[in-house]
Amino acid sequence: MRNPVPRVAAIHDLSGFGRASLTVVIPILSSMGIQVCPLPTAVLSSHSAFDDFYSVDLSPQLQPMIDHWKKLDLSFDAIYSGYLGAAEQVDTVARFIHDFSANNPLVVVDPVLGDNGKLYSAYTPKMVAKMKELVTLADLITPNLTEAAYLLGEKHNADIELKELKEWAMRLAEMGPEKVIVTSVPDQLKNNNTSVVAFNKTDHRFWRVGCDYIPAHYPGTGDAFASVMVGSLLQGDSLPIALDRAVQFISLGVRATFGHNHQANEGILLEKVLPSLNAPVQISSYQLLD
Repeated sequence: MRNPVPRVAAIHDLSGFGRASLTVVIPILSSMGIQVCPLPTAVLSSHSAFDDFYSVDLSPQLQPMIDHWKKLDLSFDAIYSGYLGAAEQVDTVARFIHDFSANNPLVVVDPVLGDNGKLYSAYTPKMVAKMKELVTLADLITPNLTEAAYLLGEKHNADIELKELKEWAMRLAEMGPEKVIVTSVPDQLKNNNTSVVAFNKTDHRFWRVGCDYIPAHYPGTGDAFASVMVGSLLQGDSLPIALDRAVQFISLGVRATFGHNHQANEGILLEKVLPSLNAPVQISSYQLLD
């Protein structure tokens, strides 16, 4: 039996300052009419784009919280994991997916590992190996190009051709997920532009949505993108429409932020663009790839 309001278990870290992880996930999904039940993997004074942040690993606290949810007999329409504070947390998330599978929830794994060809400083090859295990349990994964390379044991290639990228997406789908979305893919036809490429294993179709280039980088946009994808799919959108909504939301957020004298590592000015999540898709820009 489905919940009257869709309910998501969000397994991410919580940063006191900076728009990333749960401080992005909760407002986005709530704005889309979805109840968010956060399961924090770590608490940080700020997200990791700031220097000298303070962090508390919540690994020992996760299972007692999960056990209480079991006593409450909770069910979820989606289970959505992101940044994990330690490799051992992968096993906890895997057990969570198994224990709360009766409702056949949508399982979304954002395999946070790194960016720009490198692992994040807190991660080791052990985390890569564990993340490969978690991906096998997902219905949908949303790696960026760097994370896709690490999951496949490939070298990061900023100039990857579309043919090779499609092969990567199919190999990732062979690991378990029905849908694979690779973000931060260079657009070979437009200098500096990027795109998002998705593969649906069920119908063997590929989709692409382009992203216009703006000379700025804002942490947390990957969390925001994946959150809109989760909300859109729970609302019944097709994969390409969900892609459109997510890309348009991020583009709007970046544009709304770029014109301000704003410290980029705080993230996009999320609060200014949240109302757009309830508006229809203005222009469908997705492409069906051959």
